[in-house]
Parts: sequence; structure tokens; C-alpha cells
Amino acid sequence: MEYTIKALADLAGVTPRALRWYDQEGLLRPLRTTEAGYRLYGPREVDRLQDILFYRELGLELSAIRRILDDPAFDRQAALQSHLRELEARRDRLDGLILTVRKIIDETQGGEKMSDKEKFEAFKRHAVETNERRYGKEIREKYGDEAMDRANASILALTEEEHGQWKALGEEIRAALVRAVQAGEDPAGEEGQHIAALHRRWLSYSWEAYTPQAHAGLGQLYTADERFTAYYDQEVPGCAAFLRDAILIYTSTK
Repeated sequence: MEYTIKALADLAGVTPRALRWYDQEGLLRPLRTTEAGYRLYGPREVDRLQDILFYRELGLELSAIRRILDDPAFDRQAALQSHLRELEARRDRLDGLILTVRKIIDETQGGEKMSDKEKFEAFKRHAVETNERRYGKEIREKYGDEAMDRANASILALTEEEHGQWKALGEEIRAALVRAVQAGEDPAGEEGQHIAALHRRWLSYSWEAYTPQAHAGLGQLYTADERFTAYYDQEVPGCAAFLRDAILIYTSTK
């Protein structure tokens, strides 16, 4: 079955303007264009639009989505399984937050008082589950189950203040990467090495012991695995490669 641009837009709940933009960006080309200039979309285009919307729902930028879908190694079945895990994890996170809010309401109405640990447990557990779901398989294969389990336990053991510092440091690293790539900085330069040092500090919140070799190995994963790359490149392409190179240079001197 073929759809006009308006019919496909209505079917998918998007606007024709969005589909034209996807076409212009090389993200979703029509199956064919009629002599009158009308775009027509077939089954493959419908499936690709569905994939695009899944990735958009996960917060990826269009440029990152195009790289993923156009990769010859793209496996749609594996991607759908990944989407399912992500959505199930979001549901679990919401369940945890709902339970926390209910406990807070109960406390304000004279019920059982929550401990400080309970107040932030849902947020820390979400961080652990997200990291495990996205990167756990690769990290476990590279460093072993014990190392991954220790890292998860370290995050869950963070105090409220430490958890806030860890999250803020992660955002600081991402913002610094964007500025560095946009400014054309050298990963070996002062700013690049400052970012690598920040990244080492960020790791210290979840790593019991630091080694340059493990740090370098993690840096290489940032470009070897498309999910790491998509995370760091979601705002500006090249951030994952910059961080990898900065880490490799930083660790070579340790």
C-alpha cells in the first residue's frame, strides 16, 4: 500500500511539514514522486518512519538517527528489542517515582516518615538501570560481571549530595564537549585534557579503583558502540570521538 504525504502524516500523527523536513535532511525519502510532484510512501518507508519516531521518543537528534538507520549493520529486530527494554525501564522508573510520591503524601498526612535514603532511592536506581540497560552487556563483556556489579552498588550507595555532584559533573562534561568540538579544540590541548580529567572524576563515583587501562578501554567504547556515540553526539556530532581521543591521550601519560 502506498500513502500520500498527507495520508502518512495523518496515520503517524505527524505533520506533512515534518515529513518534508525528513526528506530534505535525507532521513526519510519517499518511495517515488509522481509526475505531478506528489510524494508517495510504501511499506519500507512506513517502517522507517516508525523507527524514526521511536528514536525521537528516546531523545535522539535527527543527525544521530540518520547515522543509526543508514548504518549497513543496523538490525531492526535488535533495535526494536532495545526500544522495548527502554520503554519498560521508563515504566519501571515511573512506578518507582509514583511510589515515592505516595510515600511523601502519606508522610505529610501523618504517616510513616521516610528516611533520607528512601527519598532518593528511585532516582539512583533509575541511573543504575539506565546504565545497565544501555551499556551493561558491553561493559560486562569487557570488564566482567563483578566490576559492573560493584559500579552499580557504588552508585546506589551515593549520598544525596554525592548523587547530585555526580549528575552535575556528567552534564558539565557533555556541555564542555559541545563547546570544545564547536570551537575546534584539540583533544591533546588544555581543554581536551581538562575534559578527560573531569571524566576521570566522574568515573570515581562508580569505580572502586581507577586504572588508566580501564579508562582508555571505556573511551574506545564511546565510538565503537553506536549507543555511546549517539548519547554523546546527540547535540553536536564528533563529541564522542573527541572524548575518546582526549581520554586516550590523558591515559597514555599516567
